[in-house]
Amino acid sequence: MDIASLAGLVVCIVLVLWAIISGAGVAGLVNNFVDVQSVLITLGGAFCSVLASNTMADFIGGLKSFGLVIKAYSVNVAEVITKIIDLSNVARKEGLLSLEEAAGNLDDQFMKKGILLIVDGTDPELVKGILETEIVSIEARHKKNIAFWESVGAMGPAWGMIGTLVGLVNMLQNMSDASAIGPAMSVALLTTLYGSLLANWICAPVGAKLKVNHEIEMTVKEIMIEGLLSIQAGENPRVIEEKLKSFMSPKERAATASSEEGGDANG
Repeated sequence: MDIASLAGLVVCIVLVLWAIISGAGVAGLVNNFVDVQSVLITLGGAFCSVLASNTMADFIGGLKSFGLVIKAYSVNVAEVITKIIDLSNVARKEGLLSLEEAAGNLDDQFMKKGILLIVDGTDPELVKGILETEIVSIEARHKKNIAFWESVGAMGPAWGMIGTLVGLVNMLQNMSDASAIGPAMSVALLTTLYGSLLANWICAPVGAKLKVNHEIEMTVKEIMIEGLLSIQAGENPRVIEEKLKSFMSPKERAATASSEEGGDANG
């Protein structure tokens, strides 16, 4: 579970609720800030508008992608590089055909596909083309999920404003009771509040986190392609390691070097 994302979402709404309760109390929270009609207009309108602009499969996939934000993204760039270097050492000592057995122990299907293509003697350019095509497919799926939350984030405030206008029309149609104008205006503004919460509490953070996860995965896939092609070309494992480390930030390289030194000292 991704503690940062979960904590951010939870603490965000807790702070909003605390601010409301500290000023109006729990009764004020329920009486002043909860309105079923406003929820139906804002959330129903926003999600149904997005549904109308997507296929049912893409809509359901977009909703499910929320779980990807809460789930911890476990890919570690340093570990991927280490695994590739291990494979390169095996290939250098025992030949490319020996990688077929090693591929059976790989959990990552992308890397496994690349290894099997190499073992089958596929031309390097074709290996690169096949893997890059798969990356394009992965990127397209990611962009659909990101676009889903961006669309909901755009529709939320828009439908919130529609709900406010509906409330204002109803209020202006009944101006005979001056004491009812204030409460009616308050209810009318709730849809704008709900729309803003939907956009800034849920959609913006979820979309941003999906983009972060996407960039990490794309970087890892590029490292895999570069590493596998280097193995196929018969390059020295040390050279491959230095090449792949160029994908890492200076801080990540320093952390990896420190870890390796610690491992050598303990050994």
